[in-house]
Amino acid sequence: MIIQLGSIKIDTPVFLAPMAGITDLPFRRIVSRFGAGLVFSEMVASKAMVAETRRSLRLVKTEKKDSPMAVQLAGCDPKIMAEAAKLNEDLGAQIIDINMGCPVKKVTSGMAGSSLMRDLDHAASILKATVEAVSIPVTLKMRTGWDDDSRNAPLLAKIAEDIGIKMLTVHGRTRCQFFKGEADWRFIGDVKQAVSLPVFANGDILTIENAKEALAQSGADGVMIGRGSYGRPWFVSQVAAYLATNDVVPDPDHETQKAVVLEHYRALIELYGEEVGTRVARKHLSWYSERLPGGSVFRSKVIRMTDWRAVEQEIIAFYDGFSLQESA
Repeated sequence: MIIQLGSIKIDTPVFLAPMAGITDLPFRRIVSRFGAGLVFSEMVASKAMVAETRRSLRLVKTEKKDSPMAVQLAGCDPKIMAEAAKLNEDLGAQIIDINMGCPVKKVTSGMAGSSLMRDLDHAASILKATVEAVSIPVTLKMRTGWDDDSRNAPLLAKIAEDIGIKMLTVHGRTRCQFFKGEADWRFIGDVKQAVSLPVFANGDILTIENAKEALAQSGADGVMIGRGSYGRPWFVSQVAAYLATNDVVPDPDHETQKAVVLEHYRALIELYGEEVGTRVARKHLSWYSERLPGGSVFRSKVIRMTDWRAVEQEIIAFYDGFSLQESA
């Protein structure tokens, strides 16, 4: 199925979710190259975007290799959301995604993120202001509702469609669940039935089989992958292949993995600087190595190291060990 969002044609129904502290330019670049249909920026606060803070501009930094990409905005003021959306359009954004799904207290306490599902009139005003402010497609990410007594995602979806939102993503949990329990993929089907828009299923898609089952239960048009991509930027391509052909694509060989990890690490150093980049890289290096023999020893070393060049040498030595074994 080909999804048309404005001038953007998407033919791979597997997306990379917006994730704070994860989906920066280096990670998006790699996942895009492996074949994601669409990647999303980290969530950007609309107020910070309008103020053009250094951090907000870094969050939306992109390049042609990163295409197509959606910039995700969060906020509670329709006027500021509209202004932030227009600013991103002027900076070259191709899609604006509105966050009505973040469950974090510091976001919801400010009447942003998933708290907007408690006031659909206010949510509608934000959607309308944003859609009218830009000429590029606007999409929406949400949860099933605030809690089990107010799973109103189908109603919000219909409101969004009538306003002009072009695509929906639904995380199959309520806000009050946070990330506990299991994603309700079947309920996402209720959202799909309520609208004629493309709908993407999100939540608990950690294996290729999860992806296929999420689609079977929801009837969604595709899947959005979050935690399943940790340490596996190639996972989106494995899911895409499985959904299209039932082919199970193995993980890349260790030499290829080494090249990916080094590219990612060096790009983090370039983006954030040596000191901050080394700290940011620790979580990624832990995820890359957690499924590999000797990964715990490797992690215990690198999470304590502060010299970025020494960390780089540890990465090379760790993966070269596998290459030696494979060539023996």
